[in-house]
Amino acid sequence: MMCNPTAPPASQRPTPIGPRSCERSFPGRLDQVREARAFMTRMLGGCPAADDAVLLVSELATNACTYTASGAPGGTFTVRIERFRGLVRAEVEDQGSTWDGDLSSAQPPHGLYLLQALSASCGIYPGARGWVAWFTLGTPAPSSSPPPPSLVLP
Repeated sequence: MMCNPTAPPASQRPTPIGPRSCERSFPGRLDQVREARAFMTRMLGGCPAADDAVLLVSELATNACTYTASGAPGGTFTVRIERFRGLVRAEVEDQGSTWDGDLSSAQPPHGLYLLQALSASCGIYPGARGWVAWFTLGTPAPSSSPPPPSLVLP
């Protein structure tokens, strides 16, 4: 896994597949984390990495609502999703905090630890008003070989 404190340059990012790139802002309340999960689920329906992506966005959205200005009255957080052939990239942007953006301090079982443990690559970079936490997950291509025969018991 590669964690990087800066955003990947646009030249190193793959081209999204059709309408599989979007973003949505949510009120910075904990009851909106489930809405962010539902948004991810709708966007990644049928994707092999959907469960991990939903979990990671849930953790990052919860952090935004709990530990940053996103959780203050009137605050928001934004979820961005890009789906590529063989890759999902997502990020959550909050409205800032006094945190220094250092992922090395993440401890199990907290969200930033899960971010590092589950993602193919991840990082934190300064956004327009706060921090942007991003991750990628690989989505294996469907196998062209037939499934193994089922076990038949006598």
